[in-house]
Amino acid sequence: MKGLTVRWSLSEAPADVAARLATYVEEQSHARFTGMAGLRFKTWRMRPGEWFEGCYVFATEEARAEFQSEFTAAAADAPGSQLVGSPPVLIEACEIVAVAEGWEGFTAFAHD
Repeated sequence: MKGLTVRWSLSEAPADVAARLATYVEEQSHARFTGMAGLRFKTWRMRPGEWFEGCYVFATEEARAEFQSEFTAAAADAPGSQLVGSPPVLIEACEIVAVAEGWEGFTAFAHD
C-alpha cells in the first residue's frame, strides 16, 4: 500500500486552530475524501499546539503520485494551510506495511 503524510506545524498557529481544524475536517474534508477513487483511507491526526497531519493510504503508486503532485503544487493554498497560517512542513511518501482493524472497528469522528 502506498502512503502519504502531510504535516503542518501548529507552533505559530492561531490559538483556536485545533477547534477550527476539527470543525473543518468534520464539515468539509471528510466528505471530500469519502469514496475518493484510488484512496483506501485517510486519517487526520493532531497534537494541539504541535502539529496537524493528514495520513493517506492509496491503492496504487499511480494514485498516490497523482494526488501528491496535485497537492504539492497547491499546498500553500490548501484549506489546512489557510487555517494554520502556513504551508505544510512535510509532504512525504511512505510504504504502509499493514493495517489492522481492532474489535471496536473504525469510527468516522472523534468526540470527547
